[in-house]
Amino acid sequence: MKKAIAMVAAALVLASGIVGVSTAVPSSPAQALSGADFDPGNIIADSVFYNGGAMSEGQIQSFLDQQIGSCSNGNCLNVVKTTTSTRAADPMCASYQGAAGESVARIISKVSAVCGINPQVILVTLQKEQSLVSGSVAKAPSAARLERAMGYACPDNVGGACDPTYAGVYNQIYRAAWQFKRYGNPPGTSQYFTQYAPGTTKNVLYNPNASCGSKAVAIRNQATAALYYYTPYTPNAAALASLNGTGDSCSAYGNRNFWVYFNNWFGSPTGTTKAVGAVDALSAGVESVSVRGWALDPSSRSSIQVHVYVGSVGTPLAADRDRPDVGRAFPSNGSAHGYDATFRAAPGLQQVCVYAVGLGSASTTELTCRTLDVKPASPFGAVDVARAAPGGVQVSGWAIDLETSAPLDVHVYVDGVGRSLRADRDRPDVGRAWPASGSAHGYAGTVPAAAGPHTVCVYGINVAQGSNSLVGPCRTVDVPSRAPTGSLDVVAGSRDGRITAAGWALDGDTVDPIVTHVYVDGRPTVVTADASRPDIARKYPAYGDRHGWTASIAASPGDHTVCAYGINVGSSDDNALLGCRAVTVPPTNAVPIGSVDVAYGVPGGVRVAGWAIDPDTSAPIQVHAYLAKRGTQLTADRPRPDVGRAYPSAGAAHGFEIDLPYPAGGTQELCVYAIDSSGGENPSLGGCRAISIPSSN
Repeated sequence: MKKAIAMVAAALVLASGIVGVSTAVPSSPAQALSGADFDPGNIIADSVFYNGGAMSEGQIQSFLDQQIGSCSNGNCLNVVKTTTSTRAADPMCASYQGAAGESVARIISKVSAVCGINPQVILVTLQKEQSLVSGSVAKAPSAARLERAMGYACPDNVGGACDPTYAGVYNQIYRAAWQFKRYGNPPGTSQYFTQYAPGTTKNVLYNPNASCGSKAVAIRNQATAALYYYTPYTPNAAALASLNGTGDSCSAYGNRNFWVYFNNWFGSPTGTTKAVGAVDALSAGVESVSVRGWALDPSSRSSIQVHVYVGSVGTPLAADRDRPDVGRAFPSNGSAHGYDATFRAAPGLQQVCVYAVGLGSASTTELTCRTLDVKPASPFGAVDVARAAPGGVQVSGWAIDLETSAPLDVHVYVDGVGRSLRADRDRPDVGRAWPASGSAHGYAGTVPAAAGPHTVCVYGINVAQGSNSLVGPCRTVDVPSRAPTGSLDVVAGSRDGRITAAGWALDGDTVDPIVTHVYVDGRPTVVTADASRPDIARKYPAYGDRHGWTASIAASPGDHTVCAYGINVGSSDDNALLGCRAVTVPPTNAVPIGSVDVAYGVPGGVRVAGWAIDPDTSAPIQVHAYLAKRGTQLTADRPRPDVGRAYPSAGAAHGFEIDLPYPAGGTQELCVYAIDSSGGENPSLGGCRAISIPSSN
């Protein structure tokens, strides 16, 4: 090689040496690897090739020790040391600080770091070019092999000699890594290397002998292009059919062996290729979702698609915007990988997922999946109160349109007739929920309405996008009459000579209690309807619960008519009839009735049985039995179906039966009395009688 072309010229000259086309085969067979898996357009991914930190110095040293083992002559890569020179930074590599006695592992680690080339790529190249990492040669390499360790500046033409300027392990490793970077035409250099530009299809020779033919290869990435600049041949079918052996006279093995060694030692250089990217911003707007970020396929400079799913609806998006920051991070992929878009979205909680879709065999990568709360374009809010009140229907609530912080108008419709209110009252709860909109979004007012049931609907009036919208569900509100309304719920006569009447009354003109007049046979009694009636408060919440009334009026036994009126509080005389009822006041304190059906002596006492009823109640009453003037109290509550049939209104539970003790025997007086439930007369049941009692001895 001539020194005049040592830097950048003659891409085919700055390639691998004769080993690139030799019959050398990988020293370790590729497990489960097939020539059909070899993709000449994507031999190695950019993300792998340019990963300068893929291995540490210690990992490199351990790998060399494992592959080489014992060294026979001191020249092995795991033991040899050399003095390195300092090199200044340039567009390809950062500065290298030279030192005495550096191991090959340290040199590889430092060169990988400053030049951004994967140390695995350097190790594989050392093997494919001079078999210096694995096999018998690696255990006792000659000085000549070390001089041309990476095949750098060693032309493939027959008889070509390596340029001594670049001889030595350090020079070879540094210059090869430097050259790998130069093939990418980094900023600050010329656009010299374009023959295998990514995205183009080129005819690549099978062998230095042009008569062997060539293959049209679609170059997919910069790393693959760099391998072809370095070793400008692709394996033919014969070479790929025998990955661990030789092919035919037209076979070349450099790039095949690179691919096989890499697979054997470090895994597939392309099989795990996935689209990469990031979501820099993802936000919900007014019926929209905005997303911004970048995505690329590491194996290509071409722009890829991003698929954005809002719920189940997906939208493809080209990630082709200029992103210089991405270009700096992925120099071989360029910068046309940004995306920025806004999509329509239904309001509410929406799951938003963003996927980077790789090219060819590259897999799709999920970049994010988040739940966003999409804001509605139309107004929304709530109807907190919709109820009858003096004057009509009282409504209150809040309404907001997220496109403005200003208060809205709301229209309140009662049976289709609208009235405007301003939603500008302070609602701190709304302000806390939507701080950007502030808290001035409450509304309240009373809309006139006649008596009777009404349908009440509240609409927020739209200000920009969207449309006027219903704020909360419509309500049915029953407005009381402006004349009194109410009910006569209870009328009952009692044996104590009184009539009890009860009900409720209110006047639609006021929330205060009103007066009720209760008439018994035309005689009025005035009561105030101010007792608690929670049921009325539930029906008319604005009026509260103080609208119940109860009247207790003396009345003689017999039939009576009771009528109640609500007294109007307005200017009219439209008092309202609440109801009329007929009622019977029963005779006062009826005397109990009953019978002693059985009374006879038994050893040790007297057995007595019978029944007793108080006409004033259907409940069982007490019976007192006296034997020899000694009293016993019992309840007449035993079943007596015959009594129930005779007195159906009283029921059957009015029988009694008991053994009254008297162990002395002889003839004794028995008296039984029915006890009045109201404290009145306690009649004897059949009078007193003499009972003969057998002695218990």
